[in-house]
Amino acid sequence: MPQQLIRVRPTKIELVKLKRRLSLAERVQKILKDRLSILTMEFLQTTIETVEVKTQLVDVLSEAYKALSIATGYHGYIALEKELIATEADLKLTVGLRNIAGVRIPSVELMGHEKSMRGYDLVDTSSWLDHAAQLFEKCLESIIELAELQRGLELLGMEINRTKRITNALEYMVIPALQVTISYLHMKFEERDREEKVRLKRVKILVSRR
Repeated sequence: MPQQLIRVRPTKIELVKLKRRLSLAERVQKILKDRLSILTMEFLQTTIETVEVKTQLVDVLSEAYKALSIATGYHGYIALEKELIATEADLKLTVGLRNIAGVRIPSVELMGHEKSMRGYDLVDTSSWLDHAAQLFEKCLESIIELAELQRGLELLGMEINRTKRITNALEYMVIPALQVTISYLHMKFEERDREEKVRLKRVKILVSRR
């Protein structure tokens, strides 16, 4: 696909401006490619962490429900439900932001959940309920971490696509158009110089004849 020339006046000043624009575009392209590499590496690392946390969450959930089933069989459903009602409480989250190559990724931390999970009577309950509570605490932490990682993946993915579009536009449209226009102006100036030399030769010949 032939590149379209940029409409400029064929002057030396415009040529200097175009060369400056080309130099700036090439520098921006290099910076964006480096940033894209960093974002891609971070995206891959976050993907690996997400898979690990998901696998861990599934395993812990399986163990937690087994422990809860045993505790239910030991205490009875009604008695266990009365004990667990006392553990109901609102969760408190601390949300912050961390910066990765210009992308603001949310950071979430769970606050004060140990007390709410252990609000039942320790004397009238078995160790199976304690074990189940510990496992569900881990599940809750893994769910918060998984939500943070998945949101990070979404933001990184959007930024990677945006950076790719800008990089491709520079590489395949902006920079080639500048290069073609600069070459065209060079050719115009060379043609003018040749015409000027020919004109001067003719003037010299006419002067010498006179």
